[in-house]
Amino acid sequence: MIEVAANGQRFEVAEAGGGDHLALCLHGFPELHYSWRHQMPLLAGMGYRVWAPNQRGYGGSSRPRGVDAYRIERLLEDIGALFDASGASRLTLIGHDWGAILAWHFAIRQVRPIERLVIMNMPHPACLAATVKRNWRQRLRLWYMAFFQLPRLPELFMAGGSGNTVRNAFRASAVDKARFPDEVLDVYAAAATRPGAMTAMINWYRAAGRHRASRATGSGVVDVPTLIVWGDQDAALLAETLDGTGDFVRDLTIRRLSHASHWVQQDAPEDVNAILSEWLPRGG
Repeated sequence: MIEVAANGQRFEVAEAGGGDHLALCLHGFPELHYSWRHQMPLLAGMGYRVWAPNQRGYGGSSRPRGVDAYRIERLLEDIGALFDASGASRLTLIGHDWGAILAWHFAIRQVRPIERLVIMNMPHPACLAATVKRNWRQRLRLWYMAFFQLPRLPELFMAGGSGNTVRNAFRASAVDKARFPDEVLDVYAAAATRPGAMTAMINWYRAAGRHRASRATGSGVVDVPTLIVWGDQDAALLAETLDGTGDFVRDLTIRRLSHASHWVQQDAPEDVNAILSEWLPRGG
């Protein structure tokens, strides 16, 4: 683990490999860099320099106060600044859940040039919005996003009981529950119950809810080769949210895993790694 200063913040960053082509792996909620533990050795072996940061508010990374500090614009600035701090000249962006939301926006807004985009279990923002609008089942599955807008209560719910709710978030919805033994869940629970951590993590949702203009995607077009890896047994997102992605992504590959959950890269790491090794070029 290294510490990187970027965009006025300090980031804990797990690092593997070397070279001039950075594979930047962005975790989701309520995860950490640790969620990429199965993919980092593969990517390093393929010739990438791999960075998996604990993003703003997570783990031991900076935890600025206030909801506005977690607006999408600030989070995108972090990603660009981390790439700059790496000194690499090429960037491949890999994201899951909230990390994938940022990866979509980063590519759409062309914050920095990227070589390839890898998305795991998060639809294109425009496709998600369209599905939510027309499908009541998808709206119901995202109930927690409204709950997270409340003050204080979400923190008590998520971090209470020594982080048992965080543990259950993984284990209850995973397909292969053996992939989430106590020693793995303890890592996430310990990070989520650090002072101020859960408020910072939930502030990502609060900022997105309060600043809807921040989520605007313009044309929504992604002009780099894009891979979507999708666990079909996602408890929060219907596979229908993938419909129409090809209207926005010119070079699109979708690989679906029928036996994996939302936590796809942890639930089915061998399958995800096989997909990555087939689709990604060598990093050098």
